[in-house]
Amino acid sequence: MNSYRFRLIFPLSLIILVVLGALGAVLGPFFKEFYHDRMYDRVEKEAALISYHLQEVTVSDQAYLQEIIGEMSDRLDVRITVITYDGEVIGESHEDPALMDNHLNRPEIQSAISGETGREVRYSQTVEEDLLYFASPLELDDEIEGFLRLGLEMDELNSVYQNIWTLIFVSFFIAFLVILMLTTKLTNQMVRPVEDARRVANELAKGNFSARTFEGADLETGELNRSINVLAENLDQVTKTYEIQQERLETLIENMGSGLILINSKGDITLVNRSCKEIFDEDTDNWKNQLYYKAIKHKQIIKFIQEIFLTEKRTRTQLKLSIGIYRRHVDVHGAPIIGTDEKLKGIVVVFHDITELKKLEQARKDFVANVSHELKTPVTSLKGFTETLLDGAMEDDQLRRRFLTIISKESSRLEGLINDLLELSRIEGSKFQLNWEQVNIEALADEVFLILDEKASAKKMKLDKKISGSSTIEGDPHRLKQILINLINNAIVYTPEEGTITVRVKEQAETVLVEVEDTGIGINKKEVPRIFERFYRVDRARSRNSGGTGLGLAIVKHLAEAHHAKVTVESEPGKGTVFRLMFYKERKTV
Repeated sequence: MNSYRFRLIFPLSLIILVVLGALGAVLGPFFKEFYHDRMYDRVEKEAALISYHLQEVTVSDQAYLQEIIGEMSDRLDVRITVITYDGEVIGESHEDPALMDNHLNRPEIQSAISGETGREVRYSQTVEEDLLYFASPLELDDEIEGFLRLGLEMDELNSVYQNIWTLIFVSFFIAFLVILMLTTKLTNQMVRPVEDARRVANELAKGNFSARTFEGADLETGELNRSINVLAENLDQVTKTYEIQQERLETLIENMGSGLILINSKGDITLVNRSCKEIFDEDTDNWKNQLYYKAIKHKQIIKFIQEIFLTEKRTRTQLKLSIGIYRRHVDVHGAPIIGTDEKLKGIVVVFHDITELKKLEQARKDFVANVSHELKTPVTSLKGFTETLLDGAMEDDQLRRRFLTIISKESSRLEGLINDLLELSRIEGSKFQLNWEQVNIEALADEVFLILDEKASAKKMKLDKKISGSSTIEGDPHRLKQILINLINNAIVYTPEEGTITVRVKEQAETVLVEVEDTGIGINKKEVPRIFERFYRVDRARSRNSGGTGLGLAIVKHLAEAHHAKVTVESEPGKGTVFRLMFYKERKTV
């Protein structure tokens, strides 16, 4: 805005300066001419006065004439020269007449001879400076005896002329300053509202919609500033409304459980939400502004997107994607984005992760299959031996005893399986509760060792215990004992003869760590995530022969979760397995 003020004030100042300069150029010569005229009038009157006095002087008496001329020259402060008609100087106030040459050819004398006013300004060799000369005929005894010439020094005229120019310059300079000040003040009054309006406009352009300008009382600029303030207020309200809607939309998109990808008509990915990062297990933020077939690595998805671009129709499908070492199932919905001009603007693709649903579905199928398989074996055995007995084997005491023993074992196995299923159902039920009290893990381990000592001794195994710090926690002693029995029993089953099973209890700051380590066959890394599934067995033949139901570790997992404990497994095939449970010392409420 300073440049705007400068562009306004500078031309005005220049115009004022030119006008005052032109006025000074006109007035200066005018005053000079005016003063010249006044000086000529003065010299003419003085010449008339001197002529009047010289009428009483005889021309032949040059000494008296010279005396009178000198006296009058001193009084009037002029140079007086008396010249005869033929040009001889007979009287001179500033020089000896005898030393002066003929003055007949002087310009002012020639003008006087021709009957014109003898005026001339020129340099005088006698006094060596510029003089203003005035010559007129000199009448003595009513006859023209010669010419009277007066010479006035130009110093006085130059001094006056200089004063005139000084006065004009000072006056015009003061006038220029006054006009410039008034112009600047008026310009500021006009520019300030415009400047304020421009400042607010710049703030609005930067996005600062809270900026306001002073409206003032001026009709034009006040109306402009009021309009800008109304515009700023409207923009502020619209922007706040847009920001709220945008924030809500972004929050909704970012926190929706499904993955969302927006692709424009050129194939560039313009939006990827947070769920996509979890579904694809990679930094999907890098996908933005990239072509979809370069950013997305899965050919199935690329083919799906291409189909939407070609058909411009809504499409849905289910895909099985390989994400790292895992497989993920996704339900994909795709739809084209059609503008008001019926042209394709892009497409939207939504990914629903149904991996857990697929797992549950598969688990249900596996559970039904496993239960059927587990129940089929003992039921088949019971039916077969019973039919054999009925067919006549019961008449043989030895066969009858043998078959009844087998029927008893299978019945016990079937009963254990049913009890474990009922127990697991109770644990998973919503009404399941623990009986919380202070429990000493070391004492529970001793009780479990007594229960399983016979089974371990049969395989010549060593049960070891290592306690570090306090082993007291808050929990359900019956359920904790159940956990230890299942873990130690599994270790005995999957450990070869003369192996070692170690129970470690370590006190930590807020928790107690319980480890059950064996030197058994170990578990393959691929099988580790599945060992807590119902009926899953690492070695089916070994576990079935041992009388296991395949539900022990599932029960362990659910009981540990009921205690808010964390379960981890570390295993290496051929070297053994370590189960770790991290229990809180005090009951943790969720």
